[in-house]
Amino acid sequence: MEYQQQSRTTPKQELPPLVAMFPTPGMGHLIPMVEFAKRLSKHNLPITFIIPNDGPPSKAQTTVLTSLPHGISHVFLPPVTLSDLPPNTKPEPLMIATILRSLPSLHQTLLSLMTSHRLSALIIDLFGTDAFDMAAELDIPSYLYFPSTANMLSFAFYFPQLDQKVQGEFRDILEPLNIPGCFAVHGKDLPDPVQDRKDEAYKCFLHQMTRHRLAKGIIENSFFELEPEAITFLQKNEPPVYPVGPLVNEDSINNGSEFDMCFQWLDEQPRGSVIYVNFGSEGILTSAQTDEIAYGLEMSEQRFLWVLRCPKDKVENDSNFIANSNVDPFEFLPNGFTERTKGKGLVLPYWAPQAQVLSHISIGGFVSHCGWNSTLESVVNGVPLIAWPLYAEQKMNAVLLSENVKVAIRPKVGENGLVQREEIASVVKRLMVGEEEQKIRYRMKDLKEAAINALKENGSSTKQICELALKWKGVTIPN
Repeated sequence: MEYQQQSRTTPKQELPPLVAMFPTPGMGHLIPMVEFAKRLSKHNLPITFIIPNDGPPSKAQTTVLTSLPHGISHVFLPPVTLSDLPPNTKPEPLMIATILRSLPSLHQTLLSLMTSHRLSALIIDLFGTDAFDMAAELDIPSYLYFPSTANMLSFAFYFPQLDQKVQGEFRDILEPLNIPGCFAVHGKDLPDPVQDRKDEAYKCFLHQMTRHRLAKGIIENSFFELEPEAITFLQKNEPPVYPVGPLVNEDSINNGSEFDMCFQWLDEQPRGSVIYVNFGSEGILTSAQTDEIAYGLEMSEQRFLWVLRCPKDKVENDSNFIANSNVDPFEFLPNGFTERTKGKGLVLPYWAPQAQVLSHISIGGFVSHCGWNSTLESVVNGVPLIAWPLYAEQKMNAVLLSENVKVAIRPKVGENGLVQREEIASVVKRLMVGEEEQKIRYRMKDLKEAAINALKENGSSTKQICELALKWKGVTIPN
């Protein structure tokens, strides 16, 4: 697709610089990019978010974007329609379709911005690499913001070769795969989109990963002490990789009485005594697994704070994992569970202010789906994990945390696809009161200190952000 450049009356080098950010749809992609923008804006570099959507802006999007500091603006592109796609289309093709259908509007928006600013960079998210061609034709340096692990980035670079080398399905390979710059990983633990070669999600993933090397640079939300081998490998190769993490949302959000009740209850619990259970806003379990978690927490006899969502087999959920919030999830708990665990546990419907919960002194462990945002929030607060991956690249994250970094325990999944109550009770007790797991706590404490140091004034990640800011403020794009 070719785009016509708009003529300018002012030479580009005389216009003030501006960085444009084009995130993949979804709050899980927007929030980490927003955190990067906040750090970048401290260098007096103006930033504009250009937001694609397949409908009206969500309340969550609007809340985040309107609360950003001065110097960070946003533009919502006209919504595109996806109604012609099959109803069972997976998330990756949906996101990529939204990006592709938004490219003409993105082009017009970039031209408009270029009348008053010199676009120093267009920062594109994981699944938005089809915008690279437009950026090149408009002479805008394009960068990739990678919101997952450095090990996952190494896998992404190698995946096109792996696609050619491996015959059959990755999940059927018995031996671990050796991937340059990445820990050895079994095929069954590779990201969901690569598990079925015939699926459209596989083709979309391969297309996007093939284009990663077109970026002028890659901004990675991790830090050296967390992934030293992967980052060392990546920085020896091209394009340049800038580790800027751990960037997490630390804003305080007051959600009313439930928020107050949550922290009042946490304030009453002993230090490090509460296991926090939250599978993320998109992590929806079956009713059978919900039962096993309830009974497992009860059997563990440990204090718990559980963010509960309606089981996916009991309410209607679309392919974007959106829960029906009009249904009371407490209806799906085992009979008498709330009464039997009164005083020991607190169950919250749908949502909790996670960043603040994890920073509370009473939290001693986190049962997590291993989404990278949640993982980094756990790291910056020094909270060890029970790694319970659900979708996307989360199985790879779980391997990293449990086998490589060794700050997590990964429960065993039974032959029926469920983590049984006995296993849940066992791993919770091991993490919370087991002597053997003290090494996990010490390791996570060390990582917390390293994370804090990385983002200090002279920290490694702060220096990387500063380097990018100087580059983008001073770059002159050739005519």
